[in-house]
Amino acid sequence: METTHVEVLIGMLTVLGLLVLMVLPAVLGIAHERRIDRQLKQAGTDRAAAERRHAPAGPSRPERTRGTRPVRSAGPHRTARAA
Repeated sequence: METTHVEVLIGMLTVLGLLVLMVLPAVLGIAHERRIDRQLKQAGTDRAAAERRHAPAGPSRPERTRGTRPVRSAGPHRTARAA
């Protein structure tokens, strides 16, 4: 039985179509994740810019001078115990 060029072409197109159907969900998923990553990065930069605009002008923590010790809280300090 002899195969014609048309049958070979149909077979190649069928295999190519199946390959596209197998790869398409992965490509769409990668594109979706990249879009989400861009949105998260943009939200992070927007939030950082907003915090910089609303931040107080002075330093956020008082500077320590030489010879001073950090202030400790007066409350009790408890350590975690294993159950």
